[in-house]
Amino acid sequence: MTSIEKISQLPMAIEDALKSAFPQLRVGNYQDFSGSGDKTGVLVSMERNGPGVRSLEGRKAHVLAVSLKVAVASGAAAFDACDLASQLMDLALDNRWGLPPDQCDLPTAIVAAPSALNGVETDYDTWIVSFSQTLYLGPLLLEDPTGKPLFARTWEVSDINDPDQYRPLQE
Repeated sequence: MTSIEKISQLPMAIEDALKSAFPQLRVGNYQDFSGSGDKTGVLVSMERNGPGVRSLEGRKAHVLAVSLKVAVASGAAAFDACDLASQLMDLALDNRWGLPPDQCDLPTAIVAAPSALNGVETDYDTWIVSFSQTLYLGPLLLEDPTGKPLFARTWEVSDINDPDQYRPLQE
C-alpha cells in the first residue's frame, strides 16, 4: 500500500472499491454525473473536512464527511435504492478502501436515508449513505524536521510542563 499524501485519494479509493463490488453500476464523482439523463448509479462526494486528534505516530488528522448518493432510474421496483443503500452500508462498515490502516480509520456514524425533494417530499428512488472517516496525513512526529523528540521522566524533573527540563532521545 502506498501512503496517503492528499485527501482526494479517499474518494478515488472508494470509487475503485465500489466499481469492484458493483461492476454493473455506474460509480463516480459529481463530474461523472453532470448532465446525465440516466440517473442510476452511485455518486461519491465529500461534504466536510475538519480537524481530528493526531494519530499515535503524530500525523495530523482530517475527519471527512463522505456521502454516497444512490439513485435508481424512475420505474425501478419500490425501495430498490434502499436495498442498494443497505448493501453500501455493509460494504463501508469495515472498509478502509485499500488505504493503509495507519493512515485511514474505519468509517464511523454510518447512516442511510432517502433524499428530500425540494425540502417537502421524500424521494425514495434516491438514498444517501453518509459516514465519517478519518485520514492521517503528513510526516510522523519523530520524523518532523521542525523539532527534535524530547522526553522527561516525572521523577527526574521538578516541573513536567517546563520544556527546558526535557532532554533529547538518545540514539
